[in-house]
Amino acid sequence: MAERPEDLNLPNSVVARIIKDALPEGVIVSKEARSAISRAASVFVLYATSCSNNFAMKAKRKTLNGNDVLAALDDMEFTQFVEPLKKHLENFRKDQLGKKEALVKKRKARQKGGDSEDTVNNSEADKADNGENDDSLTTATEAMDTEEPQEELLQDEE
Repeated sequence: MAERPEDLNLPNSVVARIIKDALPEGVIVSKEARSAISRAASVFVLYATSCSNNFAMKAKRKTLNGNDVLAALDDMEFTQFVEPLKKHLENFRKDQLGKKEALVKKRKARQKGGDSEDTVNNSEADKADNGENDDSLTTATEAMDTEEPQEELLQDEE
């Protein structure tokens, strides 16, 4: 946990950027007001985290999830934030699922594609770097002479 209470505060630069983005141009916020907003935001985050943790503990879990945060906001009587945050949480989960599916497709394509040839070429290059390329040159020459399918040669070399 934090050694000092100040360690629990949100970074002033982040809070200042949020304040600047939220207010219209030309509005100036004093350093004292920024500090007060920063402390209030830090207290809110800590309180929301504590309430979320209570919901996770009731469910006998140690990890907080989005539903715990939504339940905590509802419990804290910040119900006006629950619906917009549910929508954002759904969008976030869809984005994460899409990224995961794209990664799986990419891995499958890489395995199906030329991955076996790349592996052979990389291992031959590694042998060349180590001065052990004599066998790989002989194998490649034999493959050209014998017209055997490439897959059988790859299995024999392994």
